[in-house]
Amino acid sequence: MNTIRILPESVAIQIAAGEVIERPASVVRELLDNSIDAQSDKIQITIEEGGRKLIRVSDNGVGMGKDDLLLSLERHATSKIHWLSDLDSVKTLGFRGEALPSIASVSRMEIISRPANQLIGYKVVITGGKLESIDETGAPVGTTVVVKDLFFNIPARRKFLRSAKTETNHIVDIISRIILPFIQIQLHIEIDGKVPLHFPMTRKVRDRLSVIMGSNMARTLIEEHKERDALKISAYLSTPEESRNRGDRIFIYVNGRHIRDRLVTRALMEGYGQRLMKGRYPQAVIFLDMDPSAVDVNVHPTKQEIRFRDGQYIYQTITSWVEKSLRAQFHSFSTLDTQQREEPKSWPFFRPTVAEPAWEYSRDESIQENHHQALYHPKILAEERIQVIGQLKNTYILCQTREGLLLLDQHAAHERIVYETLRKTYASSRVESQAFLIPQQLEFSLKETQTVIAKVHQLENLGLFVEHFGGQTFLVRSIPSMLVNTEWEQFFRDLVPILETEEDLSSDDALDKLWTVMACHSAVRAGQVMSHQEMDRLVEQLEQMDLPTNCPHGRPVFKMFTFGEIEKMFKRVI
Repeated sequence: MNTIRILPESVAIQIAAGEVIERPASVVRELLDNSIDAQSDKIQITIEEGGRKLIRVSDNGVGMGKDDLLLSLERHATSKIHWLSDLDSVKTLGFRGEALPSIASVSRMEIISRPANQLIGYKVVITGGKLESIDETGAPVGTTVVVKDLFFNIPARRKFLRSAKTETNHIVDIISRIILPFIQIQLHIEIDGKVPLHFPMTRKVRDRLSVIMGSNMARTLIEEHKERDALKISAYLSTPEESRNRGDRIFIYVNGRHIRDRLVTRALMEGYGQRLMKGRYPQAVIFLDMDPSAVDVNVHPTKQEIRFRDGQYIYQTITSWVEKSLRAQFHSFSTLDTQQREEPKSWPFFRPTVAEPAWEYSRDESIQENHHQALYHPKILAEERIQVIGQLKNTYILCQTREGLLLLDQHAAHERIVYETLRKTYASSRVESQAFLIPQQLEFSLKETQTVIAKVHQLENLGLFVEHFGGQTFLVRSIPSMLVNTEWEQFFRDLVPILETEEDLSSDDALDKLWTVMACHSAVRAGQVMSHQEMDRLVEQLEQMDLPTNCPHGRPVFKMFTFGEIEKMFKRVI
C-alpha cells in the first residue's frame, strides 16, 4: 500500500487558502487590490463584527460577464498576466489568481458584477468552495463581493481570530496602507453601522496623509522628490522629534504596491541615523517608482514581500538621499543667525502685532537707539552671532539668537563634538594619545578578562593602550587625548559588552558604538559648572559639526523658542 497520496482538491484549496487568507484583513486586502486593478474610482467597504460576520467590497470598475465571473472562481485564473514572461513586469496589485477561490473556500461568498457593455449583471453564490448558483440580476456597473461567516468551515482557524475590535483595527490599517497612493480613488468605509474613515478623491498625497496621520502631522512632513537613472523616489519624512516607539507609521510603496521590506526600512533608519534615539522610529512615506522588471513581486502569496534586482543600489540611494534631505532641513544650528527672511512688500517685519514696539521693552541698546534702521534693514541683526547668556541648572546653556531663545543641552552638545572629533581623527589616522604618569589599574571578571585580552591589539588602533598585568588585572597606560577626564572603571564596564559582540573593531558599526561610548563618558556632565568662555567655545565647536542637532544616542541637542512664542506666552501678541 502506498504511503504517499495526492490530496483531494478540497484539502489542497484550503491549504492554499491558509497561505493567502490569514485573517479578515487578508480578505479586505485581496478584494481591495482587485477593485483598484479594475480601474475603479469609487469603492465602498462594509465590515461587521471585525469581518467575521460580513465583509462587503463594492466598486464601479470594469466588471465581469458571466463567463469571466465563473472563471474567476477557478484557481490561478486571472486577467492580469498570460505568460511566464509577464511575471518579469507585473504592473497590477494582483496577478496570482488565488484570492477569490481561496476566500470562497473558507466562507459563504456572493459576487455580483456587470460590465459597462451589458445591460444585465450576474450573481454567483458559492459556499465553502462549492458553487451553489449563478443567476441574472440587476446591478450597477462594477463588482460587489460579499463575504459572510469567514472560516465557518474551519473552526480551528476561527478560534485563532482576535476580538472584533482588534480585527477591525487590522482591517483599517491595511485599507489605509493600500489606498494611500491612489489619490484618484474615493473610498468609503462603514464599520458596524458607523463611518470611521472616508477617503475623498484628491490631487495631493498630503491630503490623503491628513486622513491617515492627522492634519497636523501631515502638514509638518518634509516633502522630497528625486529622480536618478530609472528610479524615482518621493518621500514624506517626519522631523526626528515626531518619532514613535513603533514602526507602524512607516509606509513603503514600490510602483504603487504597499510592501513590508526590511531593506528599505533599514535604509530609511540609516538615513535618519543618530537623529533618532535607540528604539525610536520615524513617521515616513516612501514611494519608489522603477522598471517593473527590476522587482520580483512573486515571492510570497500575500504579495507584500518583494526582491530588488539591485538591492544594494536601492539601499545606498535611499540612505544617502534621506540623510541629505534631513541635513538640508534640520542642519539649522549653524544658520540660526545667518538665514534671511524674505522681505514683505508692505512691511519689513512681517510678524504678529505686539502690545508695545520691540524697541520699547527690549534691553538691547542697539535696537533702542537704531530701531528705525532695524525696521527697514533687518539684515543688520542677521550678522550677529549666537550670544551666550548663561547656564541654567548647570546643565543647559541659554543663548540669544536673531530668532529667539536657544536652550542647549551641554552634555548632549559636547557628546556630539567628541564623537565627531574622534571619528575624524581616526579616519585621518591621527588619533592622539596621552600617557598616564601613573597607569590606571582595572580588574575584570574572568569572562571579561578573556575578552579584553583578545582585543588588546585592536584597542591600540583606537588610541587605547591596555596591558595585561596578570590574573584579572590590567593597566591602562595611555588613552585618546579627548578622554582624559573619564571614570575609567565605568567606561570599561560599558566598553566590554561591545568587545564581546564585535569581532572586528575596525568595522563601521563597531567603531560607531565605540565612539559613542567614548563620547558619552568624556563629555561635560549635566550639573557641571562651566565658565562663560567654556560655553562660548562649546557653541563655536558645535557650529562646525556635521550633525549638530542630535547627540550620538539620538537625543536632541538644542531647542529653539522664537520671540513670537515668547511674546504669546506673555500675552504681548494682540
